Amino acid sequence: MTNPLILSDGQQAIGRRWNGGQPVEQARILGLARDALDFISATGQWYPFDDYRASRGHHGAPAITEERSTELHERLRKTEAFFERLLDDPTAADEQPGIQVILDALRFISSTRQHEAFTDFLEHLEANAQPYVMFAFDNREEAEAWLQKHPSPPFFAEVLIGNKPHDVVYERETNFRRLPRNRRLHRYLAWLQEFDPPVAQASFATLEEAEAWLMSQTHPARRAWVMIGGEFYLAAYYPNINHRALFPLSMAERNPEERKSS
Repeated sequence: MTNPLILSDGQQAIGRRWNGGQPVEQARILGLARDALDFISATGQWYPFDDYRASRGHHGAPAITEERSTELHERLRKTEAFFERLLDDPTAADEQPGIQVILDALRFISSTRQHEAFTDFLEHLEANAQPYVMFAFDNREEAEAWLQKHPSPPFFAEVLIGNKPHDVVYERETNFRRLPRNRRLHRYLAWLQEFDPPVAQASFATLEEAEAWLMSQTHPARRAWVMIGGEFYLAAYYPNINHRALFPLSMAERNPEERKSS
């Protein structure tokens, strides 16, 4: 089974270079490298990335495989060049495994032509939006049928089942497949309550009215607060799967001290 800690090696290499006084350009480079690793993780591409590393990842494939120039292509080029220099730096010899993982991640995204998906992911992060989701299902039966039929499920990606968050657990060697619940959305809502205290952009008497409003939006924001029957809800939009959902703020996970006192 692929080792998820491979990506953490790259994150550690980034963390060792991150500092408050760094130049803006270096922060952008390190940030893009961090986000590239997170993209592979959030989209459940552990196995494809591992296969890429085993077959081509260490052969110096160029990160940019398309001729057209875009801002993302230029950022990828600068980020790759930065870490290529580090790879040749004798003072960074102990960090070479992590640096190589970063280079492989950048090249993997480009060689598989995932620039559009990566751009969407970056915009999702920029908006401080809800945890990234790869699929949404109406019910458990639908999700289980998808999981069992999928030739290679996205390992540890997040999916919604009836708008409740679940992880995709998949082990290729044994064909083990499960969809356990997770609480990332609950923790996110608690964090968002502090980061962006609820101010309703719209108010509705019933959930049905709010759902109709959300579905009617041509270009909804990735996240917005609304009031439904006197309770705050997060109106969430996932452009990558064109899914819209309403999450009650009451889902927010309280801290351990609050749970003890209740």
